[in-house]
Amino acid sequence: MPEFSKTLNNLLIQLNSSSPDIQASAIVSCEGLLMASVMDNKMDGDKVAAMINAMVSQAARASHELKCGRPDLVLIKGGEGYVLMQHAGEQAILTVLLRRSAQLGFVFLCCQRYAIKIAETGIAKPNTRIGLVYLGKRTNDQTLAL
Repeated sequence: MPEFSKTLNNLLIQLNSSSPDIQASAIVSCEGLLMASVMDNKMDGDKVAAMINAMVSQAARASHELKCGRPDLVLIKGGEGYVLMQHAGEQAILTVLLRRSAQLGFVFLCCQRYAIKIAETGIAKPNTRIGLVYLGKRTNDQTLAL
């Protein structure tokens, strides 16, 4: 596993351990590709990533039409729990699955902090041919493939 993939997975592991209300988490690119995840093996990460992308895209469309700006956070409440989706920089979406009894204020705070940490890694998005692409500050015009 490349070093930056380990970094993203470690951040998700830390996030999951920050609250017992967090059941699973993932980082998805704005194109709908799974970048990292800490979730049950029964879940299909690629399908989850595509659905997250579709939901965030629809929320952005609705928010634009209602003239309330880009949504920073999308929350879905279901009978068994919550799905929280939050932008982590320009190219990634942090997604967290929560228990029905979750303390939302604390979880929002944790997710906001980890979204900032994810954005600060400089990892922008996955490239299907070369893996994750680092778009942090570089001294030359090349993009570092990870």
